[in-house]
Amino acid sequence: MPLKRFLSHLQYEMRYSPHTLTAYESDLTQFFEYLQKEYNTSNIAEVNHFYIRSWIVGMMEAKIAARSVNRKITSLKTFFRFLIREKVVTQNPMVKIQSPKVPKRLPVFIDEKRMESVFDTITFESGYKGVRDRTILELFYGTGMRLSELVNLTEQSVNYSNQSVKVLGKRNKERILPLSGTVIAQLKEYQSFRAAFLAESGGESNHFFLDNRCNKIYPKFVYRIVKKYLGMVTTGDKKNPHILRHTFATHMLNNGAEINAVKELLGHSSLAATQVYTHNTVEKLKNIYKQAHPKA
Repeated sequence: MPLKRFLSHLQYEMRYSPHTLTAYESDLTQFFEYLQKEYNTSNIAEVNHFYIRSWIVGMMEAKIAARSVNRKITSLKTFFRFLIREKVVTQNPMVKIQSPKVPKRLPVFIDEKRMESVFDTITFESGYKGVRDRTILELFYGTGMRLSELVNLTEQSVNYSNQSVKVLGKRNKERILPLSGTVIAQLKEYQSFRAAFLAESGGESNHFFLDNRCNKIYPKFVYRIVKKYLGMVTTGDKKNPHILRHTFATHMLNNGAEINAVKELLGHSSLAATQVYTHNTVEKLKNIYKQAHPKA
């Protein structure tokens, strides 16, 4: 089955994350279901650009967001490149497919004063849980790491002597992130509470962050923590770990960080992915200009 071989290719050769693999599988399964329903075929060799265009039109008419449609188109493009390479098909119908335009959206972030209030005015729960929750927020904001990177940290990830933390990013790429004195102090406090928590519960774990039952934390658990505390300082719709990553990048650039350095810290493979954050910086400069220039 070409789909199974393709997913294995993404997993073992391209080293895509489980989340990305799930998205590809879902997109392609939906496409095959459409082919079966509308054209009564599951033979990929019969697919032409008319079939694909009709699928795209159907999604647009169903009011599926252009960004989601584009992701599905990307899945198909990658799939057909694989099929050409494997000589399953001889022609690529995707060359005649154009992606719908997506309106540009600036990354949502939290301003510096509100982030300060997270750590200066919020009262965290006493004991292990509160220290853990604060440490998670400090680490997100202090390093810009991804949710998956934080969840998979181990005790060996943190290097106090080198003031850094090692994370495993997309496609299993490791990178070293520097830690500020504030974050290091918070990590040390957390590890002290963590050791006592493990001893009290009689548990053992090499995972750095643990849930309330001494198990490795999981994404939804972290989502709830972040949403809880960000909800205390902002009324915005989005209150998730990725907002803290956006906030880290935007604050770094607003305070003079070089864009290539921010790119490396975020683990982006291309500068284009990082440049989106410069738009927020430009907006800040526009506001300063309007306030300061006599003819603005």
